[in-house]
Amino acid sequence: MSKIQSNAYIIEIHDRAAGIVTRETRGFRFFSSERLFDSLEGRQFRSAREAERAARAVFSERSRRAN
Repeated sequence: MSKIQSNAYIIEIHDRAAGIVTRETRGFRFFSSERLFDSLEGRQFRSAREAERAARAVFSERSRRAN
């Protein structure tokens, strides 16, 4: 049985669609779907998990500033 990997993943943070990452030759590129995550727009990550961690950090920082 062959292993099939997806070329795109949705990144969700607390039921919000932060964006998607698409597979490229050297990793994954982030495309923001919500203004809060625009600072990550176009950034390249080694893995989809790394992109998710970055989106969580953006969300956490925004939550800290709001409080």
